[in-house]
This record gives sequence, structure tokens and C-alpha cells, in this order.
Amino acid sequence: MTASTLSLTVADVAASRDFFCTHLGYAVAMAADGFASLTRGEDAAADIVLLRRGSEVLPAEQRDRQATGLIFALTVTGIEAEERRLREAGAPVTMPLREEPWGERLFQLTDPNGIVVQLVEWATPDEPAQKTEEDPAMLVITPTAENVTESPNARMTGLAAPSRGSTELSTWTVAMEAGRSGPEHSVSREQVWTVTAGVLEVTCGGRTEKVAAGQTLVLPPEVLRQVHAPQAAEVHVAMRADGVVRVPGTEDTRVLPWAR
Repeated sequence: MTASTLSLTVADVAASRDFFCTHLGYAVAMAADGFASLTRGEDAAADIVLLRRGSEVLPAEQRDRQATGLIFALTVTGIEAEERRLREAGAPVTMPLREEPWGERLFQLTDPNGIVVQLVEWATPDEPAQKTEEDPAMLVITPTAENVTESPNARMTGLAAPSRGSTELSTWTVAMEAGRSGPEHSVSREQVWTVTAGVLEVTCGGRTEKVAAGQTLVLPPEVLRQVHAPQAAEVHVAMRADGVVRVPGTEDTRVLPWAR
């Protein structure tokens, strides 16, 4: 084998092309309407071909397929600096840097078409994959006005998040005025909602429950849900930090800014 190329069928070729060129150092080798061929030149990264969904160059049975569960993994050096560079550039880091017991360090990005790119570095014997004694054992986070996101339906205040020092979990509070309802959506990770004031009506998977102050609701991943506040309510939410949101009728995924 002399080369490797990953061919991806996407809804928006330009969006993925710009993502890979802007954040991951790819360049356009060839392009046409509904097509782009990307390369990094001399290093070992696989070339990428982007094809618009429905393109006639694909066999008929493949034209409307898009890969699911696909992770495009790139092995890098200096992974801490790489994650810092990407965050500072505004790249959509959807899973923060983590270390596995077997010596793998990794984090993930998700492009506008939902392509998951995983950057990986393997620890060496001189560079063990565990925390050192110099790492802080505890972190206190105080929310500020910069951590508040207002939407037409609710006010979210970010607490723990990768950008504020956590590594695995994100937590935030939600305040909803009486009569407000959030949009129907699904989330890629399990969420735990604890109502601290008022009452919520939550419809999930076609079932509706009233959840009052002092009660906790566990919402499963990838199931449509909608939240309504029959009276003013406040909630504390916890989720794995790499969760993303999907809205019915669209194929895009969205990050929750207060959970990043």
C-alpha cells in the first residue's frame, strides 16, 4: 500500500472542507461542485475526499448514506499543546483531553457535518499517563456573568465544564419562567436533572412526567425530549462533558456552550 484516503459523504462539502483546512492543516488538492480532495502533503495523515450526499458519482445504493459511528483518528505529538491551540482558535472540541489507563491520551472535535475527529497520543515509559503529585486535588468554581447564557426559553448558568477545570463532567443550572417550553431535541449523553425549585413537565420518548422540587430525573441518551415549566422552576443538570444535541429534522449536532 502506498497511500490511504478516507472518503466521506456529507451534506455540506464546503463546511467540512473549511473545518479540516482551518483547524487540522489540510489543503485542497482538487475541487469541483460537490467534491473536494484534501491532503496534508508529506506527513502520514490519510488524505480525505468529501462528496456531497446524492452525488451521481456514487453507486445508487450509497448516494444517501452517511457514516454513523465513524471516528477519524489522527496520532499526533504534543497533544496538550494541540488541544490548547484548537480551543484558542475556536475549534469545536466536543470531548476534552483525557487519559486512559492503558496509556492513550485523546480528545475529539466534531465538524459541522457531524464527522468526529479524534486526536491521539500514546504515553511513553518516560511520560506516564496518570496525574502527578503536583496536580491539584480539588477545584472550586465560582460562576460569573460570563458563564450565563440567555435563550428565549431559559437562562443557563455554567458551573463545572472543561473550560473551567473539569475533565469528565459538565454541570449547570437552568432557570425557566412560568409557561416557557424548550425545543424538542435529543442529547448524545445521559443527563441528570434535579429540580431545586418549582415544577417541570418533561416529555421523553412519548411519556410525560411532572418533576417537583427535590426530585431528580434521569434522561437517557439519544431519546427525544421536551421540557415545559408550568410554573417558574430552577434545575441543576449534570452530563458527560462530550455530549452534543440534535434537533429533529436536521442532521447537524450542536454543542451546549455552557457545558464546554
